[in-house]
Amino acid sequence: MKGIRDPRLLPIAEKVEAGERLTFAEGLVLYETQDLPALMRLANRVRERKHGHKTYFVHSIRVSQTNICYVGCTFCAFQRRFGEEGAWDWDVEEVVAWVKARYQPGLTEIHMTAGHHPKRPFQYYLDLVRALKETFPGVQVKAWTAAEIHHFSKIARLPYREVLQALKEAGLDAMPGGGAEIFAERVRKRIARAKVSAEGWLEIHRTAHELGIPTNATMLYGHIETLEERLDHMDRLRRLQDETGGFMSFIPLAFQPDGNQLARELGKREFTTGLDDLRNLAVARLYLDNIPHIKGYWATLTPELAQVSLDWGVTDIDGTLIEERIVHMAGSPTPEGLSKRELARIILAAGRIPVERDALYREVRVWNQVEA
Repeated sequence: MKGIRDPRLLPIAEKVEAGERLTFAEGLVLYETQDLPALMRLANRVRERKHGHKTYFVHSIRVSQTNICYVGCTFCAFQRRFGEEGAWDWDVEEVVAWVKARYQPGLTEIHMTAGHHPKRPFQYYLDLVRALKETFPGVQVKAWTAAEIHHFSKIARLPYREVLQALKEAGLDAMPGGGAEIFAERVRKRIARAKVSAEGWLEIHRTAHELGIPTNATMLYGHIETLEERLDHMDRLRRLQDETGGFMSFIPLAFQPDGNQLARELGKREFTTGLDDLRNLAVARLYLDNIPHIKGYWATLTPELAQVSLDWGVTDIDGTLIEERIVHMAGSPTPEGLSKRELARIILAAGRIPVERDALYREVRVWNQVEA
């Protein structure tokens, strides 16, 4: 590749061109280099080799059946206690009614994550999946993070495999990637002490993949983690993907600095910078050679930066996200949803091909133009 100014990138570029795997040390070089144009071109080379100009989005509604949670992650502004102002806790019928009121034709995905409710029995979650599948036939249910599966395992006193098998039989189609935060123990003790361990998170996803439940993977960055800890996080995901092949996408989530204990402790009011976001996405695209998609989550990046990220290795900008709440309660200034037309317009304006997909990355429609 011509025009590389950082000589440390030259052997990396040769490996990228040859389709060879990068080492941990080479991943750190990607985080350290100031040759950002070369980094962008390398990530874009891999992106286009895997998917050409296609860029994916999904018509999705976000559902959180409760924000009552006992875990107490310090980065979270979503959780509430019983009786606290702003708390909600819906029965199965209330969840179904909430989705019905916001249902739009062509909806393909119900994305559901919520708090760790201390009193709901496991049967409630099985009933919820069945009710959603029966009421909205054809819509896929992508629900509950590994952290929530760990919670279900405790309240049901069942191993992960039996919990996941029961949810699959109830209709669960896929799992989101949340709850991963940062795997490094030093960070996890500070931001998510009572949540599932890193080893537990990885074991739950391993088990889900073995049962034929595809999942995503996330990483929460921009707080107290080091660059080595970010790369360690990706490295553990890469190794699991070598074993199972069950991850569909990797989604870096930028820390949101409003309304949470961690931001107050750090005196942190600034969002991550655009360059940090873009560099992180590019490193992910180059290091995670075995995960099909890197997602530029517009709800934390902003739609404008998500558009730019399409040149930095990103092939998915998530979806319509009807009434997303979790990151917005932590200060995200972005809209709580975008229409399919808006998403397609953003992608087309970047010179890419918008592809509407379902929760399993099956193509629903290729948008060649945006209707007036």
